[in-house]
Amino acid sequence: MTQQPRVALATYHRAPDLAPDDRSLIQALESCGIIPVPAVWSDAGVAWSSFDAVVIRSCWDYHLRVGEFMGWLDRLDSAGVRVFNSPSLIRWNSNKRYLLDLSTRGVATIPTTIVARGGADDVSRVARAEGWSRVVVKPAISASGYETYAFDAPLDEGARGRLERATMIGEMLVQPFADEVPRHGEYSFTFIDGAFSHATIKRASRGEFRVQTEHGGSVDPIDVNESLVSQARQVIGALPETPLYARVDGIIRGGAFLLMELELIEPNLFLDYQSGATDRLARAIAARLA
Repeated sequence: MTQQPRVALATYHRAPDLAPDDRSLIQALESCGIIPVPAVWSDAGVAWSSFDAVVIRSCWDYHLRVGEFMGWLDRLDSAGVRVFNSPSLIRWNSNKRYLLDLSTRGVATIPTTIVARGGADDVSRVARAEGWSRVVVKPAISASGYETYAFDAPLDEGARGRLERATMIGEMLVQPFADEVPRHGEYSFTFIDGAFSHATIKRASRGEFRVQTEHGGSVDPIDVNESLVSQARQVIGALPETPLYARVDGIIRGGAFLLMELELIEPNLFLDYQSGATDRLARAIAARLA
């Protein structure tokens, strides 16, 4: 009798039993003949080599412990453990410089400039040079709206103080403020094994521009036309390999999709917002184990 494959669903210490959106994946994987095991990525007691694969899910502290997280991926790599998404994709996606990379590959992205650690003065220079009257500044390695700010240019003293603290974290992205986000919302296209699954729209609360639920944002399912799906699919097509899962986030400007974030590490896939999405992900995992 063939032994059932065991798959670790990697999470973090604050959600040891997985984030709510991922919990239905347990039953879906069991229905595919797979033994799923939630496991905290930073738990030194986990025998990762005992699993047939590790699926990265709600590792939502990776950006705060990036050295440890990358070291963990290196150890999985060295041990020959299969990881989805792949460590190479995760390493590339962990730094938002990937937006510049995708832009050179023909993907329409929001304009992005990188300033060095401690480069608070550079933010003002970028805004002035680009003619941006309002900018968004965020760490190059970040998640969940961490240390993400919107500033009017030129910066006042209060903004400069916050910016000086934020830029000490490391490299920062400077982008023009997208009015579409507070006005219409940010679109998320979920792809499973390269195929479009479903779309959601994230909206910020009143007076806020960050759409994450941690900052009071909301999420709703939304129907989108094939033209927008096709444009979002081009982002997946620009990658060197097909990810197990991906969330393509952006805005609609003039009827065209403009990429703001490509989430390949630990995104909420909003599986519960689309009937059958969890089963599709489980089947995709099973197919990769075959």
